[in-house]
Amino acid sequence: MKILCYGVIKSEIPVFKKANEPYNNELIFKSELLNDENVNDLPEGLDAIVLFVNCDANAKNLQFFKNKGVKYIVTRTAGFDHIDLPVAKKLGYKIGRVPAYSPTAVASLGFAAGVSMLRKTAYICNQTANRNFKIDNSMLAKEFRNSVIGIIGTGKIGYETAKYWASVGATVLGYDIYENEKSKEYLVYTDLDTLLTKSDLVSLHIPYIKGQNEKFVNAKLISKMKNGATLINVARKNLVDLEAVCKAVKDNKLWGYAADVFDYEERLIHKSFDSDQLREIVPVLEEAIELYPRILITPHIAYLTDEAVKNMAEVSFANLQQLVETETCDNLIPE
Repeated sequence: MKILCYGVIKSEIPVFKKANEPYNNELIFKSELLNDENVNDLPEGLDAIVLFVNCDANAKNLQFFKNKGVKYIVTRTAGFDHIDLPVAKKLGYKIGRVPAYSPTAVASLGFAAGVSMLRKTAYICNQTANRNFKIDNSMLAKEFRNSVIGIIGTGKIGYETAKYWASVGATVLGYDIYENEKSKEYLVYTDLDTLLTKSDLVSLHIPYIKGQNEKFVNAKLISKMKNGATLINVARKNLVDLEAVCKAVKDNKLWGYAADVFDYEERLIHKSFDSDQLREIVPVLEEAIELYPRILITPHIAYLTDEAVKNMAEVSFANLQQLVETETCDNLIPE
């Protein structure tokens, strides 16, 4: 098969080639994400497409694929809100995904950001980067073993996050509408309000459900959080009201915020901007970045580990092979 893979950076290419060895497909790589402009650059004779997060697989682009003879589509992501599924179904596409490429990859980024916030290393290093070697009150940190960590959402990633924090001696609280028995080894379940009022750091690991939990973290929820707490979001951009978070940081209600997800990612990822350009596209993100080092933003790279990329590539090619041989696969996106 001739396969086009979107959103593949240079360091991932050898991993994709290795994963492809059992199948001997012809691979074409694009570092760009699919959008309405570059869809027209589709190579001739393609059999399949591998999508990535923030690829815009809308009705127009899916129809374009169909018109060009693309037979199969998979996404190397667990989420699939970047795909117009009703249109895909109408066009006859059954789309495979990667349900759990590496929960530890995502959890480790959230943990690393949390460590940097709680131990104040981001703040301290920013001071010394500006040749400021004064020791100030903001550098006083709470030891992890004296800290309370709140995990909202205790599925696979939440579980791994709890495991990380428990390993350094923190007390871990959990909240989820469905309790995970496995997680109880590392955390104690409580109600949401108790978690918010007691936690020095709150880490989000819940799915986004359209129409139900937009801006789950808003001014009202933040008001219930412990003064000086930190918020971590490596889950979904739609869950957090970034304006409310910026205000809380400015007002010192929150010490900090770290996020790997944000609005307008599809227009920003794989590109660079100056402050004026970014402010024009998404003003609140520019405001957040200006609050560095108390707000840390990463460009949706929680997946970017050796293990996760390997799993993404291997499962994607296996999904494609199953679709070719059986017209279905074990990891179909549910209808």
